[in-house]
Amino acid sequence: MQFGRYFEEFDIGAVYKHWPGKTVTEYDDHLFCLLTMNHHPLHLDAHYAETATEFGRNVVVGNYIYSLLLGMSVPDVSGKAIANLEVESLRHVAPTFHGDTIYGETTVLDKTESKSKPDRGVVQVETRGLNQDGVIVCVFRRKVMVPKRPEDPAAAEPRPRAQGAA
Repeated sequence: MQFGRYFEEFDIGAVYKHWPGKTVTEYDDHLFCLLTMNHHPLHLDAHYAETATEFGRNVVVGNYIYSLLLGMSVPDVSGKAIANLEVESLRHVAPTFHGDTIYGETTVLDKTESKSKPDRGVVQVETRGLNQDGVIVCVFRRKVMVPKRPEDPAAAEPRPRAQGAA
């Protein structure tokens, strides 16, 4: 199974659908909020969300959805990355609620060979998160530096660990 892609394997316009999706639970949302010290009542206080917001229920914290989509995209996009260079834009387009299932897909927008190092290049992608109803909830663009395919095919294969190696 392939994990990530070499520079040559990215085609402009290609769309990678990330599988599987993830159903977001109240626990996921609350744990992420508490780990990141985001204590906004919109995310943690059901009574507040029901009585004081237009949504009438808790909204999942947007940075969790972004992080989830970023993670979903790793096997298809950045699994071989040398560096994640930048996030150019991040938009939370629609709210996500407890019980929603998030699916991700990434489109290759551009790719550029490195001017200073011939063994790598930069790929620009856009990742979209959609809920179970096909509604886009999050969109972000980023640039990832990835290696070119090694000239020696044996160099690309993982080497088995020696017996007894820790």
